[in-house]
Amino acid sequence: MAKRQFTIDTGREKIPVEGHAHKNVAVKYLMRRRRSLLGTRDPQKVDTLYSSLPTNIKIIGKQLTHEYKINWERVGSAEFEGSRFVFTMDEEQLQSGDTIHNVPTVVNMD
Repeated sequence: MAKRQFTIDTGREKIPVEGHAHKNVAVKYLMRRRRSLLGTRDPQKVDTLYSSLPTNIKIIGKQLTHEYKINWERVGSAEFEGSRFVFTMDEEQLQSGDTIHNVPTVVNMD
């Protein structure tokens, strides 16, 4: 499967990326943000980075847009107990065609 063009919309910025699927693109971006937090030693910088983490992101493809709600925890309490900067993703429900671009369909009338 070839990589496709996506745009990540965090509300503050739009980032063009390549990937295979909407969810995989989102996970890769969020893991990159998590690694930058884990690698930072200065506590004040960690606080500023943590406060700027996105809570909603949109992955915009050519035809579909998926929106995810991100829940960040400083220390994991559920599945990954004790891990630092754990996140979970919940896909937002599609609302009245807001996130699906209308794509015309071709009907063969022969």
